[in-house]
Amino acid sequence: MADTPSCCYPCATCLLCLYSCQWITTKKEKRKGLKTTKCDCSWFLFLFCVFLFTLVWLYFTIIILNDFHNFNEFIFKQRKLWLDWSLVLLIATAVLITYSAVLLVLALCLQLCSQPLKLHWLHKTLLILTALVVAAAFTGLGIKWAEEWRSARISLQATGPFLHIGIVGGMTLLAWPLASFIYHTRNTGLNVFLLFLYCSVMIALYLVPLGITSPCIMEENQLPPKPALVGHRGAPMLAPENTLMSLHKAVDCDVQVFETDVMVSADGVPFLMHDEGLSRTTNVQAVFPERADLNSTAFNWTDLQQLDAGSWFLERRPFPTVQSLSAGDHYQVTKQRIPSLEQALKVAKQSNISIMFDLRPENHSDYQSFVNATLDVILQSGIPLQQVLWLPDGFREQVKQRAPGVKQVYGRKRLQNEKEALLHVNLPYQDMSSEEIRQYRQDNISVNLYVVNQPWLFSVLWCSGVSSVTTNACQVLKEMTYPIWLLPSSTYLMIWIVVDCISFLAILWAFLLLKTCSRRRRAVESETDVLLTKINSLMQE
Repeated sequence: MADTPSCCYPCATCLLCLYSCQWITTKKEKRKGLKTTKCDCSWFLFLFCVFLFTLVWLYFTIIILNDFHNFNEFIFKQRKLWLDWSLVLLIATAVLITYSAVLLVLALCLQLCSQPLKLHWLHKTLLILTALVVAAAFTGLGIKWAEEWRSARISLQATGPFLHIGIVGGMTLLAWPLASFIYHTRNTGLNVFLLFLYCSVMIALYLVPLGITSPCIMEENQLPPKPALVGHRGAPMLAPENTLMSLHKAVDCDVQVFETDVMVSADGVPFLMHDEGLSRTTNVQAVFPERADLNSTAFNWTDLQQLDAGSWFLERRPFPTVQSLSAGDHYQVTKQRIPSLEQALKVAKQSNISIMFDLRPENHSDYQSFVNATLDVILQSGIPLQQVLWLPDGFREQVKQRAPGVKQVYGRKRLQNEKEALLHVNLPYQDMSSEEIRQYRQDNISVNLYVVNQPWLFSVLWCSGVSSVTTNACQVLKEMTYPIWLLPSSTYLMIWIVVDCISFLAILWAFLLLKTCSRRRRAVESETDVLLTKINSLMQE
């Protein structure tokens, strides 16, 4: 490492102070003979790896926001505590990525200024803690929420081309401090190793697009029709879930299907409710405190009608959109009660939308009577049976006999030796690949995937050709008239070649420029040394 810095003394001193937590002037540094050791290089490499680690976690954090409401519900069921944990996760991730990024920038600037990379022990400790926290987060994700790994793979179909450009750009910028380090270090073996490693990584990055596939790389005239929207429990971002207000809001969002969940009360009245308990979406704790933990099927219809099914929405604010509700909406929310299936069917019939539902709980001893009670309400409602989409697997043959016009929707993929052809399937979006979606579409099988809230995910499934998606964010997806991006393969090929060529030329320029600067600096240092030698000789004479 050269002793003479490439930047002004105040800047070098400030950078050393922030990185090393010591106020060291350049003259003191010379006196002490400080230089970057192999141990310091190892800590810089560790810092770089921690930064990449936290960067990958930030990407995962953004991806899992699509499904984070499920996590909030899970925590509530376990701890009876409601909080938007996505906000906590984002803040924590932002702190970790900012800290590691600032340290990395400081280290790169120190390298360009020819200063030693003496990382303070406090920074070392915090970096180790950062790595452990992120590792624990990934471990927890893999154990408790393994399907999100499949979500990440799907997200690469939306972000792959742009991640490639970003990574190539970042690695191209890294050529400057790398070239500076190589020209300031006389360790030939280390220089050759670093140069070989960097070149290998860049060549691999230049060829990465060969493995990038995305359904949105297609010609515009090949784009399938926009998927229909299915309101997940109505429009839960705009109104309390599974209420008539939520159903009306979903209708305003132009959804074609209202997706809900049906329970049956103790006196045989089917009603809308997702959770087996009533604590999350009603004030049962205040009205019936001694019965608050009972299954919702243990309450009769008269008791259920006494519960407030809306105020929790304003108190807990399950979605950020609650803050934007009008005063009229606020008042309407407080008037919501648990609706019966009969009321929901009446609204669906008037609005000419379909209704799709699960019948819970499937393991109840009286489940057959639940099926019969539900069918009775459907047949008596007068709704056209083709507007009813039946999801429950239990007693499906009985349903087909009593109501042959009801559309049977299956929560599984088709089998090889399927006795009866499937016409409608309803699956998590992680369970079907783009190729399977296209194949089902060719075979005239309607595919509905759930739960799709983010525009990037909706765009990927749109390009894949999915028939419909179940969503919490119908008001957002309604406004989309086109996928976020759509690139013809020829255009993507051109972008790929241009980016790689610009990157290669920038790297070449960085190494040549810094080599020229290094030669000039060494020439100046040599002349200075000669002059100092002559002066010293004259003084001795």
